[in-house]
Amino acid sequence: MRERLSGNEAAAIAMKQINPDVVAAFPITPSTEIPQYFSTFVSNGTVDTEFVAVESEHSAMSACIGAQAAGGRAMTATSANGLSLMWEMIYIASSLRLPIVMSLVNRAVSGPLNIHNDHSDAMGVRDAGWIMTFSENNQEAYDNLVMAHRIAEHKDVLLPLMVCQDGFITSHSIENIELIEDEKVKEFVGTYNPEHYLLNAKEPIAIGPLDLQGYLFEHKTQQAIAMRNAKKVILDVAKDFEKMTGRKYGFFEEYKMEDAEVVVVCMNSTAGTAKYTADKLREQGIKAGVLKIRVFRPFPAEEVAKALSHAKAIAVLDKADSLNAAGGALFEDVTSGMFVSKVQVPTINYVYGIGGRDTTSKEIESVYQDLMEIAKTGDIGNPYRYLGVRRCK
Repeated sequence: MRERLSGNEAAAIAMKQINPDVVAAFPITPSTEIPQYFSTFVSNGTVDTEFVAVESEHSAMSACIGAQAAGGRAMTATSANGLSLMWEMIYIASSLRLPIVMSLVNRAVSGPLNIHNDHSDAMGVRDAGWIMTFSENNQEAYDNLVMAHRIAEHKDVLLPLMVCQDGFITSHSIENIELIEDEKVKEFVGTYNPEHYLLNAKEPIAIGPLDLQGYLFEHKTQQAIAMRNAKKVILDVAKDFEKMTGRKYGFFEEYKMEDAEVVVVCMNSTAGTAKYTADKLREQGIKAGVLKIRVFRPFPAEEVAKALSHAKAIAVLDKADSLNAAGGALFEDVTSGMFVSKVQVPTINYVYGIGGRDTTSKEIESVYQDLMEIAKTGDIGNPYRYLGVRRCK
């Protein structure tokens, strides 16, 4: 079915087709429309979900944890400060191995207050034990949500999963999108049948007990193993999704990478601008390519290193600053993966788009121009750079 939808509408329709047992949410811009649209499906009887309108985002994640621990399938949506207020419960959800699915509409975290897009919210919880997928456009946001439960609920994974999309840029922009028939989604996602849950009278259990020196280390190691297991599951689910829809997904998308010499690595909607710029440069005979990261956690370090191994110069774009004086989170992961895999290509970092500042094709072209100079000379100069920022002291 071909429709014209915003990213938030697409996410809400995916949730409708999944028909979770519980959705708990508290409104925050720019994700507010997702539970708002979904609440209409609840009120008109399209779904039989229990919708819980809570008093805060902390309570929203708490309710999802309770519902999932009880044996239900739970979903939510939030952004920025809302995710920050969930912070304690974000860690608890993953440590309890509860496959909750969340739509995260990326927005700058205060302060100062800003309601526009960057990735500081997602980067703030990148080590919290959640699987994290990123979406270039509305179609990918929808598709990632349809695949999410199959990944999160797999017996070898059992981890929560967040699907990220850029606030306002995709969440509120209307695009053509191919929806899957309701029955096909229902069959693809399947029924949630947890092995252990609180409401199983035949197996009384405790959830979240005190976990001291004797066991916590092993439990955290089990989470790490589950995250590694997720890599295979993500690809297996993507293969089944491709059979159903014809749309192919992997850990990342390689755009004109076969012979690329200068490469931009980025996530979410910026990939569209980078692809457009690469096309323009190709017309000039410049071998430009784009590596768009889709799966950020688990991070496909070895696979990314292999994809970049033939390049002559690389720029990693981070839409959040780690404020560590040593580059953004994506840059750190990419360069770490390259180092471990013994891939030596000159690589620089650009922090860009903070607080929703527009990043134009002209600016992306300037990145490629810098890369061409680096490829020629081998001199990276300062590897930690900013794109589109006014001069600061």
